[in-house]
Amino acid sequence: MIDPEGDFVTLADHYGHLVIDVEDQSEASLRAAGERVRAHRASVVLNLEQVEAEMQLRAAGAFLNGMFEAPRAHWYPALVVVDEAQLFAPVASGDTSDEARRLSLGAMTNLMCRGRKRGLAGVIATQRLAKLAKNVAAEASNFLMGRTFLDIDMARAADLLGMERRAAESFRDLARGQFMALGPALSRRPKLVAIGPVTTASHATGPVLVPLEPVSAEDLRDIILEPVHEFTPRARRESRPPPPDLLAQLDAYGAERESEEPAPAAVSIEADPDQLWSLVAEVVAGEGSDYKPLATLYQDFQLRARIQGLSRNVLELGSFSRMLATIRAGMDRERSEGEEWKQAQTVAATLPEDVQGVFLLLARTALDAETCPDDDALARAYGTHSLGRARRQLNYLEEREVIVLQDTPLGRRVAIVGLGWQTT
Repeated sequence: MIDPEGDFVTLADHYGHLVIDVEDQSEASLRAAGERVRAHRASVVLNLEQVEAEMQLRAAGAFLNGMFEAPRAHWYPALVVVDEAQLFAPVASGDTSDEARRLSLGAMTNLMCRGRKRGLAGVIATQRLAKLAKNVAAEASNFLMGRTFLDIDMARAADLLGMERRAAESFRDLARGQFMALGPALSRRPKLVAIGPVTTASHATGPVLVPLEPVSAEDLRDIILEPVHEFTPRARRESRPPPPDLLAQLDAYGAERESEEPAPAAVSIEADPDQLWSLVAEVVAGEGSDYKPLATLYQDFQLRARIQGLSRNVLELGSFSRMLATIRAGMDRERSEGEEWKQAQTVAATLPEDVQGVFLLLARTALDAETCPDDDALARAYGTHSLGRARRQLNYLEEREVIVLQDTPLGRRVAIVGLGWQTT
C-alpha cells in the first residue's frame, strides 16, 4: 500500500500490516525493503505523510522498483495499492523535478504494464482521473467510478467505461459509497454497485461544526489586534570564503620550496610499484568506497600520493581504474603481473568501464576455482545497492559472450569464455 496521506496506517491495528515511515529511510533502503517484501510476502503500508512531494515520488519509485526487480523465485502474487495515484503518475510535470517524476512514473508504468507477469496486481485510486497518466490508467482491467462533478473527469470516466458522453452525467448523481463498476471481475457492462461498511478508518477526521462561543466586540478586538513583539533581526554573519583546494595548497607549497632551495640535479625518479599498490589498496579499504564515484576515489588517491611526496599525476586515471578493479577483485600484486591475469584484463578492456569490475571479480574467483560471488558481492563490484541491477550484469556479460552462466542444484556457476576458468 502506497499511502501519501497516512490514511491507511490503521490497517496495522486490525490486520498486522507493517508501517514503514519514509522519513526514516533512504532510497537504497526502500528499494531493498521492496525486494524483501516480495521474499517474505509481507503486508506493508508505505507511509509518505511526513515527507515533501519530491521525496514522495522518489520513495514510491524506489520501493516499487524494488518489488518489481525481485528475483523470479519470489514472484508470489501480491496486491499493490496506490492511493492518490495521480501524484505518482501525473500527466504533466508539476512542482517536482523531472528526475523524480520520471522515476515514479516509470515505476507505476512497470507496475501496471509488466507487473502482472511478476505476480503484481496494481490497484490505483484517484480523485482526478484526468490528471492520471493514460498509459497507467489504460492498463487497468476493472474499474470502479465514483461521484465526480468536473466535466473533464466525467468525460474521461465515460471513455474508460465505454459509455456515451451524455450518460456521463449520471456520475454526478452517485451517492456516497456508490460506484459504476466494469470489468471481468465485476460486470461485463457498466453496473451500479454499493460498497458496504468498512472496518478501519483514517486517522484524519473531517471538520466538525461546534456552537460559536459569544465574545464581546471589545474582547474580540483585543484578541485580534494584540500587539506583536517585534524582534530585532539577528546580524547576518558574513559568509566565509570557500576553503582552498588542499591539493592546490600542496602543489603551491612544493613550488615555494623549490624556489627557495637550490635546484638539485635533474634525477628521474620512478614511483615504487609496491607503494602505488599500497596507496590504491588504502583507497579501496576506505569506508563506503564501493559506492563512491571513480572521480572521488581518484582524488582521494591523489591526495594520499601528495602526502607521500609523490606527484599527484604519478598514476593516470586509466591505470588507477584498472588497479582499483584488480584489488577489488581480490588479486594480490604478484599474481596481477602474471600472464593469466593480463589476459583477463585484456578481455575486460573490451567492456564498458562500469562492468569491468564485475567481470574481473568473476575472473578471479574462476581462476582460483572458488565459489561464484553472491549477489551482494556483485552489487559492491558494480557500485550499487540494488541486487536486481547487479544480477542483470551477469546476463549482459553473457550476451557479450565473455562468460557462460550455469544454474546447478548447488548454486550458480560462471565460466570465463576463452580462458578456461570456471567457478565451483
